Amino acid sequence: MREKIAATVKSIKPIEVELVKKAQEKLDNLTKPPRSLGRLEDFAAQVVGISGTISPSLERKVIVVMAGDHGVAEEGVSAFPQEVTAQMVYNFKRGGAAINVLARHIGAEVIVVDMGVAKEFSPEEGLIIKKIAYGTKNMTKGPAMSQEEAERAIIAGVEVVEEEAKKRRIDLIGLGEMGIANTTASSAIVACLTGARIEEVTGRGTGIDEEQLKNKIRVIKQAIEVNHPDPEDGIDVLTKVGGLEIGGLVGTILAAASRRIPVILDGFISCASALIALKLAPLVKDYLLASHNSVEKGHKIALEYMGKTPMLDLNLRLGEGTGAALGINLVEAGVKILKEMATFAEAGVANAPLTKGG
Repeated sequence: MREKIAATVKSIKPIEVELVKKAQEKLDNLTKPPRSLGRLEDFAAQVVGISGTISPSLERKVIVVMAGDHGVAEEGVSAFPQEVTAQMVYNFKRGGAAINVLARHIGAEVIVVDMGVAKEFSPEEGLIIKKIAYGTKNMTKGPAMSQEEAERAIIAGVEVVEEEAKKRRIDLIGLGEMGIANTTASSAIVACLTGARIEEVTGRGTGIDEEQLKNKIRVIKQAIEVNHPDPEDGIDVLTKVGGLEIGGLVGTILAAASRRIPVILDGFISCASALIALKLAPLVKDYLLASHNSVEKGHKIALEYMGKTPMLDLNLRLGEGTGAALGINLVEAGVKILKEMATFAEAGVANAPLTKGG
């Protein structure tokens, strides 16, 4: 099964650095002072390097929302019961969630994938069904999943991108997720892969109180002590303390990079997934753009470890891909500047600054 993952990783190539330079040269020749649109220009140049064209299209923007339940929820680490995962999946499909509103706002599709929700869904309900299991196991008592399940989750994420791309070309992917207790798994992943202390990467998730936070930290410590995840092996970390939706996002990232599709990270959970993807394929780094810095304290640590500067800091802590949707809006703005703004020559505007005494 690892052969499929290895083949996807092998197909990931470096971004086109020379095209990034050409994009910046074009941006510098538009009717504005050089670099005056700051990071909007950086976003445009990065998309050019990723897509391999100086005039990238962002016609089809997709937000992939992976859903899965976590056995560790039984340890009382979340303010909400596990049943909320399935309830929110239905809300996504009805178009009533925050991600649906923001996706409509930016003209993006929301694709909802059942990776491991503890409920049976029918394909007729408008979901993509890639269910590996009915949730993970309680990671305080042993591995969250088997290695085979972890690999199947990654492959399922690859398949989602491949299958959607066959229907119609994807130009940009935003990451989203839903899974009660998934900040617990993500904190464990980030602690393992960055070497940060568990207390430094564990936040309040859905809004737990101080006593619940202490319990959450205790639970994560126990899970790591019981399982001994290998920080040099991303799949082992996913197996021991991860989530099925997290594995799906890993596969989504790998597949997107293999197809030269920019990936907009959302919050803490998507960054935990990105850390695993980077462990498997370091070239993925240049395909990622970070949308925001969430309230979840480990998110900033994960971003800094990856060398990513977030576009926004809006005190978001919802997930679902909401931050990614806002980030997509900014990336698209940058690309439109590159493609639609007039050059000095086209506009008949002088592009040389006045000299002193001139």
